[in-house]
Amino acid sequence: VQLQASGGGVVQAGGSLRLSCAASERTFRAYAVGWFRQAPGKEREFVAAISWSGGNKYYADSVKGRFTISRDIAQNTVYLQMNSLKPEDTAAYYCAARDVEVDSWSYYYPKYYEYDYWGQGTLVTVSS
Repeated sequence: VQLQASGGGVVQAGGSLRLSCAASERTFRAYAVGWFRQAPGKEREFVAAISWSGGNKYYADSVKGRFTISRDIAQNTVYLQMNSLKPEDTAAYYCAARDVEVDSWSYYYPKYYEYDYWGQGTLVTVSS
């Protein structure tokens, strides 16, 4: 699976952005998706994850209640709606995917090493 992340930009604190993570081609494989971010000088951190079924989602405490992850299986796209943005949300955001079997369609994966495929980063800058 090749992933293309987009939607980053510059926004003022309190604003919103929606990131997209699109598979580059039609795929018939089932895959779970996660979003991670990395700020300059900091380690990569988990942001949100969604199962293949879309029914299970998991968020980092730092974004819970402000960010929403969703997916459109027909469009092979996963979204990260980010509201009430804060300067500390400034980072490069990466989407990642991993193949899942039928018995794992409801699972989400919050660890970066659980993913097989990564998109390029999209930069989010939140000004105060």
